[in-house]
Amino acid sequence: MQRLIIGFVVGGVLGTGFGFAVGILVFPYLFPPPEVNEPLVGKTEREAVAHATFIHANPADPIHYGRGRATLYDDLVRLEPDFEVGPGPKFHVYLVPLSEVTPDTEVERTMFVDLGRLKSFAGSQNYPIPLGTDLADFGSVVIWCEQFNVLISPAAISFAE
Repeated sequence: MQRLIIGFVVGGVLGTGFGFAVGILVFPYLFPPPEVNEPLVGKTEREAVAHATFIHANPADPIHYGRGRATLYDDLVRLEPDFEVGPGPKFHVYLVPLSEVTPDTEVERTMFVDLGRLKSFAGSQNYPIPLGTDLADFGSVVIWCEQFNVLISPAAISFAE
């Protein structure tokens, strides 16, 4: 009888843990946030200082991918309408000082600037750059999963000349 109770408790704990883990992974696919298409405010007054294109950092990984363009202004990073990443939990937009970011790069150990949580997995989005941040100090815009410390998609910054 004691073995039966222990087996029931252990099974319940393992089942709950497994169900929670599956829920974290499946939830973004079942209930993705709506596609965002934010307008660029003051478009005629803004001048782009740099551009970046998101790439699939690890083609062997079909889950963590990204594509599309970003335009950088003095005070704003704009993900363009063609932006898209695979769904997942707790994605953030970072400015990273490295110009080449790979899945092996320890982004969390760099002096990155967190621009905020990703608003949607697709579409145009605006992320203000904090005052006092010098874009010349950064080489990439990165979509990073904070929950699992995983690179989703990097985009090397190309400054306008």
